[in-house]
Amino acid sequence: MCEHTHLTERERPAGPRARGNTEPDRAETAATASLRRRTVLLGGAATLAALAGCGGSDTADAPEAVGLTTEDRCDVCGMVIPNHPGPSAQIFYADERPSGHDNPARFDSTWEAFQYDFERRDRGWSREVFYVTDYSVVDYSVSEEGGDSVISTHPGAEAFADAESVTFVVGSEVNGAMGRDLIAFTERGDAESFRDEYDGTLAAFDEVTPETIAQLGRT
Repeated sequence: MCEHTHLTERERPAGPRARGNTEPDRAETAATASLRRRTVLLGGAATLAALAGCGGSDTADAPEAVGLTTEDRCDVCGMVIPNHPGPSAQIFYADERPSGHDNPARFDSTWEAFQYDFERRDRGWSREVFYVTDYSVVDYSVSEEGGDSVISTHPGAEAFADAESVTFVVGSEVNGAMGRDLIAFTERGDAESFRDEYDGTLAAFDEVTPETIAQLGRT
């Protein structure tokens, strides 16, 4: 389990840029994007087959995650992704151009990514891989902005993990760019600790339903 030092409100560093800003503080982004090295152990071919069968992803030959920059806007809300707090996501689709551009589809919140993916799956699209920010491998911070608790954003490619391998904390008291969200951890113990501190419920990838996403979209 990655060890996070949870600071008091007085000690916590300033959070990511406010949602209305258009130019991120590059020094702040670099500081909050400091990543811990990790080794992912896969349980052999059976594990890969199980992951490939869940939701239609084929992780064995999936493209790698990319870093998100200020050139990247959310494919649902249109906001510049690194300019806003919280988890981000990216989805690769086979033989498709999401929203008219090359893969991946890009998002400034996890729930918007799920919403987009549910709609594309209904159209018969084949998903190759779904990546989300992995808060088990980043030195994240939680800070106060406008009366809300928000979690830092981490747009580097190394910060992303396959969504089918994480445990989500759903609807905690900590917000992202679009309000309450699904915050992902590859280490289940990290997810449990976050849930214990900030409320919410735990869910695996295949336990997230359209109803889950609709509820988050209303909060």
